[in-house]
Amino acid sequence: MRIVIVGGGFAGVNLAQDLAGNKNFDITIVDKNNYNFFPPLIYQVATAYLEPSTISYPFRKLFRNAGNIRFRMGEVLSVSIAENKVILHNGELEYDRLVFATGAETNYFGMENVRKNAIPMKTLNDAIEMRNKLLQRMEKATICKNSRERRKYLNIVVAGGGPTGVEVSGMFAEMKNGVLRKEYPELSTSASNIYLVDGGDALLSPMSRESQQDTLKALTKMGVVVKLNSRVTDYIDDTVHLSTGETIHSKNLIWAAGVSARVFEGMAAESYGPGRRMLVDAHNKVLYTDNIYALGDTCLQTSDADWPKGHPQVAQVAIQQGKTLAKNFKSELKSKPLKPFKYNDKGSMAIIGKNKAVVDLPKPKLHFKGFIAWLMWLFIHLMSLIGYRNRIVTAYNWMIAYFSRDQSLRMIIRPDKRSKS
Repeated sequence: MRIVIVGGGFAGVNLAQDLAGNKNFDITIVDKNNYNFFPPLIYQVATAYLEPSTISYPFRKLFRNAGNIRFRMGEVLSVSIAENKVILHNGELEYDRLVFATGAETNYFGMENVRKNAIPMKTLNDAIEMRNKLLQRMEKATICKNSRERRKYLNIVVAGGGPTGVEVSGMFAEMKNGVLRKEYPELSTSASNIYLVDGGDALLSPMSRESQQDTLKALTKMGVVVKLNSRVTDYIDDTVHLSTGETIHSKNLIWAAGVSARVFEGMAAESYGPGRRMLVDAHNKVLYTDNIYALGDTCLQTSDADWPKGHPQVAQVAIQQGKTLAKNFKSELKSKPLKPFKYNDKGSMAIIGKNKAVVDLPKPKLHFKGFIAWLMWLFIHLMSLIGYRNRIVTAYNWMIAYFSRDQSLRMIIRPDKRSKS
């Protein structure tokens, strides 16, 4: 069976790993990058606490011992359902089963000025770009003589009160109160704020009320200005416009407010639902297709009785769907019944700062906060990284940062724009 997996995130990698070494399957993984990366720790790359290599892993190295898996670096342009072909920008591939595991991309909700000027937080490239931009703006702030203009360089607005928004806001607050005061003496008397803006009435909306309240209290104590029931409506001339009519002057709008899936040419319009997610049945097969599947953030599955409106777009859903589909592909070859997907919610968590985190466990229903929750967050995320080297290096960086309240990765490194591949 020839399987083409488009996307090498949580879903795609887990599907491939569970079929690795099985000679009944000839698998090709297609991705525009040549590496898998760990999205929950992107913000630590963006804030210069981790190097990009510590949360990423090359596909070819990951599957080099699996004789039935190949990697193809490319971007999908369209699908020819009639011919069972997927057309890439650099060729085409034939398949017996096509699996979309492309995750989601940043959604700016049609706000063109926000799209052009905000800093996204979705890919590893975004994180590196964000690190470079913020460090450059700090340097510019040190030589800016106009206090109002300097404040624009230093103010940070984070849009989106989910885990990413909360975690990056907390990290900035700790940096502001720690290393930046030590390393930028020119700015020691400069006024600045970190704003966290969310359209809902609480942060971390999918989590428990206790987690929401604990998070709000902790961030406020750290100096973050939290603005609930308020959405970003425009961003122009270094001014963030909010739905409440308020404006914030800042050169740094970090966008963590929403995502949407991708639409692929050749797929029927009826196969897509809200958020451009592909509609799938209980076995993750895309509706109105015979041999095309979708996993993770890019799909919307309403057949799970516990999740009639669809599963949350989180890593555990993608991982479990990938593993279930692998079992079903094996069962299909043996003419055995297929297993409908049922999500096992293992809980949710978010880190706020040093010794500060919140964790919700559904079975039994438990809530943790503070140091214990912080240790749980560290352990889960550390063990989720691919490769022992990445785990060791990340643990070392975290340990140094914990005891020294510092790290040494604040370098502005960017490629020469004149160079061409």
